[in-house]
Amino acid sequence: MKLLCLFLFLAIVIQLSCWELGADALSSNGFVRTKGVQFSLNGYPYYANGFNAYWLMYVASDPSQRSKISTAFQDASRHGLTVARTWAFSDGGYRALQYSPGSYNEDMFQGLDFAIAEARRHGIKIILSFANNYESFGGRKQYVDWARSRGRPVSSEDDFFTDSLVKDFYKNHIKAVLNRFNTFTKVHYKDDPTIMAWELMNEPRCPSDPSGRTIQAWITEMTAHVKSLDRNHLLEAGLEGFYGQSSPQSKTLNPPGQFGTDFIANNRIPSIDFVTVHSYPDEWFPDSSEQSQMDFLDKWLDAHIQDAQNVLHKPIILAEFGKSMKKPGYTPAQRDIVFNTVYSKIYGSAKRGGAAAGGLFWQLLVNGIDNFQDGYGIILSQSSSTVNVISQQSRKLTLIRKIFARMINVEKWKRARGQGQVRKRGHNIKN
Repeated sequence: MKLLCLFLFLAIVIQLSCWELGADALSSNGFVRTKGVQFSLNGYPYYANGFNAYWLMYVASDPSQRSKISTAFQDASRHGLTVARTWAFSDGGYRALQYSPGSYNEDMFQGLDFAIAEARRHGIKIILSFANNYESFGGRKQYVDWARSRGRPVSSEDDFFTDSLVKDFYKNHIKAVLNRFNTFTKVHYKDDPTIMAWELMNEPRCPSDPSGRTIQAWITEMTAHVKSLDRNHLLEAGLEGFYGQSSPQSKTLNPPGQFGTDFIANNRIPSIDFVTVHSYPDEWFPDSSEQSQMDFLDKWLDAHIQDAQNVLHKPIILAEFGKSMKKPGYTPAQRDIVFNTVYSKIYGSAKRGGAAAGGLFWQLLVNGIDNFQDGYGIILSQSSSTVNVISQQSRKLTLIRKIFARMINVEKWKRARGQGQVRKRGHNIKN
């Protein structure tokens, strides 16, 4: 009996070795979906191994600098990266995308158009964030200032989440982005499968309400708004992963501070399609030892991956992580340890069909944009041990995807056999 089972297994393997995986199996075309705790693209598992590059629109708004965007995506593609996260905001101030509520800078929008077109050309998906928590590039402070200039009785940046006029400004910006007609691809953003997901805000926080209820209400309202305009794309909140009142036992994992978010409750909102977590032990615990920082990272990742898997039942992306070269005592080996720790957690979950679906390091740079170097920047064309770690992770996740794709094709082949007919390389094979 064992010999018969082995023979049948080998027959299937031999049959599959003659089969192509199919154009859809590893294609980057199509909208990314969720299926249980995994991402799916064209019916096959999809992994988001990638990078942050918040500067794409800003640099691409100058046509003479657009070759740098092309280089970034070319380098990323060569190293097997699949997803880029970037800003779809720059509110007020120098080289704004949005000069004032509803008034847009066409040069900046064309810069974002170009970045999306280049991502598409290189088979890379994009996550676009609608707003910033921080004052950089305007942020929620700029929205509140706009409302105050129109007579609204707002006094705090946290009024961003509750004032009706501010919320209208923000909703109108979402509408403008979703309805944007890309001048390069000739596709509206809301119809473009190059865009993997929308992000409500980069690292939303509301310290004036530690309970998390303000953020909960805001996410609920804004996700409903996005979904009313666009049912094609995935949506996430942009959270860093701080635990709140819904999981008091996990709050001890948080770094010091009041954040006003609740990782479990905020991500339970049905219109949130997947979960994000950020991690910066060297920023959050600057006075701690390297070993203490790594111990934190280990526990932080384990807790969030397990909660995504067992509590939230949604995929999770480690949407920001890195190691700053500007910290005292930094060595490349330390950065490699951080990347290897993150990647091993993701790989360990992914190979079991678990919720961890990828990581986006902060941040990818290219030669010639030194003013964006914040200590975390990595230039893929510059050979380093960390670049090798990144490439290795890409290969490992690609292999997992191929294995799962073949398993799916086994099931398809079995069903086709059961129906009495299999198509193989253009020929029909009868039972």
